[in-house]
Amino acid sequence: MNWIDLAIFAAALFVAAVAPGPGIAAIVGRVLVCERKGAVALCCGMMLGDAVWLSIAVFGLAVIAHTFASIFLVVRYAGALYLLYLAWKMWTTPAGAIYMPTPSAESPSRLFIGGIAVTLGNPKAIVFYLALMPNLFDLKRITPLAYTELVVTIFVVLSVVFSGYVLLAHWARRLFSMPKAVRRLNRRVGAVMAGAAAVIAAR
Repeated sequence: MNWIDLAIFAAALFVAAVAPGPGIAAIVGRVLVCERKGAVALCCGMMLGDAVWLSIAVFGLAVIAHTFASIFLVVRYAGALYLLYLAWKMWTTPAGAIYMPTPSAESPSRLFIGGIAVTLGNPKAIVFYLALMPNLFDLKRITPLAYTELVVTIFVVLSVVFSGYVLLAHWARRLFSMPKAVRRLNRRVGAVMAGAAAVIAAR
């Protein structure tokens, strides 16, 4: 794949990734409430989810995706339920403390799977890969090398975008130290997470 096509794909992906959506809400909410602990696992799961949608688009599996629509429906609702779980935890956190899940409740593997579910159920990711990819490339002519380059581009671009949101959320979190401010933060983030879950479930 020539570098111009790859640059166009990277630019389009960057714009789509930067735009706030359920995935960004999950990352920001996680960092605001739990600091950066577990953020890497969550982000890696979301990036793998993007790679899955790319694979579905590239290898012409859109028909299979429609055939097994019930499976993707279950995955979508799993992602929505995960966001609702986080929203409930944030909303019910005592005013004097920021919610910090125990390692057993929020293990890296659980966060990783949660990240995959959020991305696979994210309408923005579905539209980008299944609707826009055919307009960006001739998917029938993508070679294994070109596919590898696209996957690497996904991980590089999303790593930059997600890292930026993690750092911004971490910086914003340090501004909240009073119990009342913490409670307001928890509830606002919880409301955003619940809204993101509603978007996933409704599309």
